[in-house]
Amino acid sequence: MASCVLEAPLRMSVLSEVTASSRHYVDRLFDLDPQKVLQGVMLLYLLQQETSSTELRTECAVVLGSLAMGTENNVKSLLDCHIIPALLQGLLSPDLKFIEACLRCLRTIFISPVTPEDLLYTDATVISHLMALLSRSRYTQEYICQIFSHCCKLQHWHSCGFKSLPQPLLCANGPDHQTILFNHGAVQNIAHLLVSTSYKVRMQALKCFSVLAFENPQVSMTLVNVSVDGELLPQIFVKMLQRDKPIEMQLTSAKCLTSMCRAGAIRTDDSCIVLKTLPCLVRMCSKERLLEERVEGAETLAYLIETDVELQRIASITDHLIVMLADYFKYPSSVSAITDIKRLDHDLKHAHELRQAAFKLYASLGANDEDIRKKIIETENMMDRIVNGLSESSIKVRLAAVRCLHSLSRSVQQLRTSFQDHAVWKPLMKVLQNAPNEMLVVASSTLCNLLLEFSPSKEPILESGAIELLCSLTQSENLALRVNGIWALMNMAFQAEQKIKSDILRGLSTEQLFQLLSDSDVNVLMKTLGLLRNLLSTRPHIDHIMSTHGKQIMQAVTLILEGEHNIEVKEQTLCILANIADGTTAKELIMTNDDILQKIKYYMSHSNAKLQLAAMFCISNLIWNEEEGSQERQDKLRDIGIVDILHKLSQSSDPNLCDKAKTALQQYLA
Repeated sequence: MASCVLEAPLRMSVLSEVTASSRHYVDRLFDLDPQKVLQGVMLLYLLQQETSSTELRTECAVVLGSLAMGTENNVKSLLDCHIIPALLQGLLSPDLKFIEACLRCLRTIFISPVTPEDLLYTDATVISHLMALLSRSRYTQEYICQIFSHCCKLQHWHSCGFKSLPQPLLCANGPDHQTILFNHGAVQNIAHLLVSTSYKVRMQALKCFSVLAFENPQVSMTLVNVSVDGELLPQIFVKMLQRDKPIEMQLTSAKCLTSMCRAGAIRTDDSCIVLKTLPCLVRMCSKERLLEERVEGAETLAYLIETDVELQRIASITDHLIVMLADYFKYPSSVSAITDIKRLDHDLKHAHELRQAAFKLYASLGANDEDIRKKIIETENMMDRIVNGLSESSIKVRLAAVRCLHSLSRSVQQLRTSFQDHAVWKPLMKVLQNAPNEMLVVASSTLCNLLLEFSPSKEPILESGAIELLCSLTQSENLALRVNGIWALMNMAFQAEQKIKSDILRGLSTEQLFQLLSDSDVNVLMKTLGLLRNLLSTRPHIDHIMSTHGKQIMQAVTLILEGEHNIEVKEQTLCILANIADGTTAKELIMTNDDILQKIKYYMSHSNAKLQLAAMFCISNLIWNEEEGSQERQDKLRDIGIVDILHKLSQSSDPNLCDKAKTALQQYLA
């Protein structure tokens, strides 16, 4: 018991809910004298005594609820005293007033950020009992829905921001909260509450659905077909979005429809999305709305349009949204205009949330369309705002700014102009130092784009130690980071000078290169082959690299051509061989390797034309007449039967193969 130390909550908010007869208890609880606080803890004891009168037990639940409205330390102390099992036990009482008081107290405790949601799920019978209590009164309905919405957390947020992934219905530690509630009939039990006569009940039921449906196809697909009083739920949600409804109701129903749309339960071109949900969310971003409403509106809209080009286009031309969002960066307003200290405090608290929401929405708007990206970048001081966002203290703002930058970096035009003028690579490289994985994935994707050949940022990035950083990413446990690391190196090696190529090979080490070539993920493998292909381009480079790493590279090529790989992988590998065959001295590494020559011969007669063509490129480069030693190479290849295959291929119905074979045969005749 001694661990329960309760701090005084704010008198006013508490007393409004406390009846006169419990005043003496409350006054005692406000006292910071530990002796008196301990007497307060007796309430919990009285609450659990079957011998106490129901009136007294109800009174205790009311006062404990008031206490829970105090500081977070109060809630922690009450949790330490096992208040939740005591209140859940109270729900078995036949007395409705006592049940309502226990539920109200539970609601207050579960709303607190210090309460673990899992405490609701420790006993399997609790959820069924709560579902049964839903029919008892409008108070049980309101409190239980509120408890459910606060205790329904996704246990597997995806590593990659708010990208939607198919939701696994089971996580490592059993079913997640959404599934448990769904399996206990939450949808059927709560649906009819959406038409309750009580606004509070309607609102809490709506909030419950917005949490149940989020990222959950199973719940979303069910909701689409549920009807209440002959009306389908999506239609009920649309009615709740109308302008004459309270803002929180409009916003929450927009969230429900957004989740259902993202889960594939409602089409993106359905009029309830295009004509109702999207415009409602854009309205929430306007200056007339409260700051917290603008944050929620922008975040929900960003999620709604994130993967759909058409919705991005519609949103971008609705109510001047792109310009409207620029206002999100203007908080807190200039201090002289704020005489009200409370308002300043409020503005400061929401300022970073506003910036985060604006960056997220800009990222979604600019995900696909070049014209929209241009409009965003031309918005006042946009690039400066992103650069500032990248070095903000709030990690959430930094992540959203990186997302926004990534979205805009898909534009070739912007990479050449705005990105260059603002040297965005500097803060980006800083973000990449010691960042959490979620941030690294987006930042390294952006870096991939900045390292494209036509991007002027390429040089300075190289000078700032990027090779080392990217090589270390290729060793990450995280698949997305491995892909991005190798992808960025591939872009870096494209048409690069020999020094950069040597630095990349040195940074990666042969061992790591083999590791990547035997990676179980085909994406990593393809990008690694792409890197090799870019490294082995232009003759002097090919000869130089093959003179230092030839043995290992030939080993790797053999390994892949012998392995169980798809057509694309094999084609890319044969193209690497064709590049090697184009070297002056490097050619010999193929000519002296009978195993590889037999493999090239095998692929010339393969059933897949792409592989045949790639193998022919190798042969053409080996037999080209004007080069030293071509006669000996031609003779050796004739001896192993290559010319016979060329004759066959010159009769091919595939025009590409036919042409290539004829050109090769001419080398023999010349």
